[in-house]
Amino acid sequence: MQSMFENLIQNSELVLHNLCDMFKYDPEAPMLFSSGLFWILFLIFIPIYAALKKSRMQMIVFVVLFSLYFYYKSSGFFFLMLIGTSLIDWLVSKAIFKANGKAAKKSLMWFSILLSLSILGYFKYANFFLWNWNQIVEGNFQPLDIILPVGISFYTFQSISYVVDVYKGKINPTRTWLEYLFFLSFFPALVAGPIVRADYFLPQLEKNEGATKTDIYGGLWLIIIGIVKKALIADYISQFNDLIFNDPSLYTGVQTLMGVLGYTMQIYCDFSGYSDMAIGLALIMGFKLGINFDSPYQSRNLTEFWRRWHISLSSWLRDYVYIPLGGNRKGTIRTYVNNFLTMLIGGLWHGAAWKFVFWGAMHGVGLAVHKASKPVLNKIPDNFVTIFIFWLITFIYVSLLWVFFRAASFEDSIMIIRNIFVDFNWNQFPQFFEARKVWCIMMIALTVFHFIPQRWADICQEAFIKSPWILKLLVFLGVVQLVIEFMSEEVAPFIYFQF
Repeated sequence: MQSMFENLIQNSELVLHNLCDMFKYDPEAPMLFSSGLFWILFLIFIPIYAALKKSRMQMIVFVVLFSLYFYYKSSGFFFLMLIGTSLIDWLVSKAIFKANGKAAKKSLMWFSILLSLSILGYFKYANFFLWNWNQIVEGNFQPLDIILPVGISFYTFQSISYVVDVYKGKINPTRTWLEYLFFLSFFPALVAGPIVRADYFLPQLEKNEGATKTDIYGGLWLIIIGIVKKALIADYISQFNDLIFNDPSLYTGVQTLMGVLGYTMQIYCDFSGYSDMAIGLALIMGFKLGINFDSPYQSRNLTEFWRRWHISLSSWLRDYVYIPLGGNRKGTIRTYVNNFLTMLIGGLWHGAAWKFVFWGAMHGVGLAVHKASKPVLNKIPDNFVTIFIFWLITFIYVSLLWVFFRAASFEDSIMIIRNIFVDFNWNQFPQFFEARKVWCIMMIALTVFHFIPQRWADICQEAFIKSPWILKLLVFLGVVQLVIEFMSEEVAPFIYFQF
């Protein structure tokens, strides 16, 4: 009997310990969409959410609490800063709406923007600017102990767009602070986007329409596709890519080229996979976030690429940076300059390092060159040869610039590119294929699937939606099994998690 009680106590202590762990932030294991705990909690979350959906305010409170919990598990007590930011922005937006006179409205808008950018600047760029100042004055700089809150770049851009749209009269401020906090903290898009626009999202919250069966099964399909992209493809091919980028001096030109191509596919699968899961989760809840990727590597020029890649960011930069700078309304030269500055800001948004600035600047140069050459390009007839040449030039340019995005330093970037162009031997391809057969087959399959027409993908999605539930279950279990078979020892964080 005593032994029975002892076992009971031990089991109770174990259960209590596990429950406590659920409410503790672990910086070594932040909550991700790819973590098992999230999906367990989401399965608990969804029926409660469905039950509260009819009562709009109860639903809002419940989702806000879950979102804040999710953010706490992802980034610790920085969720308090998110609450503070949302409260200030909401109060400022109300003040803008009530203010008399354009000057007063504009002053309030700029107060909010500068405050948001100041917070972002401190956490993300303080060490970067201090380090560069140290180089100028030749000082002895010691980095500040600053932890970057997860997803701060995403929700900062959302808060800025909200305040600007209120100022422009595109939207009215939300009636309650909780409604705005719901928008800013909405957990599917909180830590790594997509960047949700208030004028698109808030009307959906106002209507509070429930998810249809098509929405639910369509969302499930997107989640499955996202898991395949992220956990099956991106995480697997990253294992070889990381070897190349961690020490490029050890590898041949062929190996280096494969690593660069691998990363080109990895970053797409990683981020678009996350976006698919985020959009799918939101769709199950009855909210549409909009498309974030549209087969970007099909692009035949950089302008098209940026219409297809990270659409929520590129459209945000267009509407809140490029157009306010003057867009294409102030002459040809100014258009090129505005393109360049916009992409420069986009590069800096991605990371506090000169390599990101260079990456953004080169995309800006590429966009300017494309726009300048349009009169000549428009005279070239479209046929298979010309389409292929333009696609190849664009793909090579984008892929080489990813080197600067991924490499640890400029020096490593130059070494990687030098390896490709100097130490290259075609005869090494058969050897590489034999050594990394699965990796190569996965890359080939991914390339083929990337170029499948969108209507084919839509047909597959529709077939899944209409299929019996047992088939849906088998598809899901099959994907889970594949992920387990190919999964690395530990779950890799999302590449854009840091932004």
